[in-house]
Amino acid sequence: MCEFCATPGRHATLARRNFLQVAGVAAAGLALAPRGALAKEPPKPGNVLSPDAALDRLMKGNTRYVDGLTARHDFKHEREALSAGQNPFAAVLSCADSRIAPELCFDTARGDVFVCRVAGNFANDDIVASLEYAVAVLNTPLIMVLGHDACGAVDATIKSVKDGTALPGHLPSLVAALKPAVDAVKDKPGDMLANAIRSNVSLNVDKLKAAAPILKAAADDKKIRVVGAVYELKTGRVALLS
Repeated sequence: MCEFCATPGRHATLARRNFLQVAGVAAAGLALAPRGALAKEPPKPGNVLSPDAALDRLMKGNTRYVDGLTARHDFKHEREALSAGQNPFAAVLSCADSRIAPELCFDTARGDVFVCRVAGNFANDDIVASLEYAVAVLNTPLIMVLGHDACGAVDATIKSVKDGTALPGHLPSLVAALKPAVDAVKDKPGDMLANAIRSNVSLNVDKLKAAAPILKAAADDKKIRVVGAVYELKTGRVALLS
């Protein structure tokens, strides 16, 4: 199990940063990291980066991936270090689509990227809480919301909104989450699906930046960057949104 989950009988306190104290994270039960896990040298010292450096590393990894020149990662010899903790240099909120794998498209190894995935790459409360953990406990300096072209979840939402029909099962919850992005572009020129995909990324970037108290405080203090991007299925290229 991951470090976030496997902490039976251990109740670490999170007196790590001022904004954590304000948030009352420890009282809320987020203190799941083993005591002193990040007080010593991190498992991957090379992952201790500024937000800008983290984004640069992420995008350079994508360039290697697109060019077919991915690095050879030493999974065997890093296992021992990672068994004691993690300090990913980036967090990615990605669609659950099987064609998009953030760890691969950014040419990263284990322990490098903290990934949250849900169809439509939107930030619900569980996603926000997971990213709060990445920032507050793991000191992750970068969050990327990663959409992709031809997103089936966004396309289904467009059709549901246009037809006024409800989808079966639990799918209406996805429609409700993605509808604001569709509504924002329905009167704009161009391809509605492409516009809605970009709109959905932008709206969720804004939501994460404003997610008080933890993510907002970290973003306001320039301790993290929150950026949006879209993955191109045909090329594998990740294009940052301005």
